[in-house]
Amino acid sequence: MIRIGITGHRALPPDVSAHVAELIAAHLEPYGCELVGLSCLADGADTVFAEAVVAAGAPLEVIVPALGYRDALPAEHHRVYDRLLGQAVLVHTLQNAASTPEAHMAAGRTLVDRCDQLVAVWDGLPARGPGGTADVVAYAREHFRPVTVLWPQGARR
Repeated sequence: MIRIGITGHRALPPDVSAHVAELIAAHLEPYGCELVGLSCLADGADTVFAEAVVAAGAPLEVIVPALGYRDALPAEHHRVYDRLLGQAVLVHTLQNAASTPEAHMAAGRTLVDRCDQLVAVWDGLPARGPGGTADVVAYAREHFRPVTVLWPQGARR
């Protein structure tokens, strides 16, 4: 069974999110339920991916970057986060107290270390801060993990 992790942008505009959902579904479709999806469940790409994994009937594994991670997510995302966290077959909670860029990077490294392949919903631009999508992609490539970049042509964050 292949283990596929996700990294990607948060707060995607609705039209971009819908297109990303199509790209992720198409990427995962050949695996059916014969995959394990790994996600941190942040709003945006992480959640779109997790929803696709669950819809495929595949197991979802979650990496929680910090003890205060949920509270640092947008309040309107809490319900979705809680639902997906409840559907996870395995949850790894890192022992960082606060949801900081360093905690997010530690979670990204943990996710890459636990996956066979990384999907990056990434516009190809540098990270906006430490621990962003570009940094996780760089870490994956440094560790010879295959990376598949999915980004709708012409889309902007």
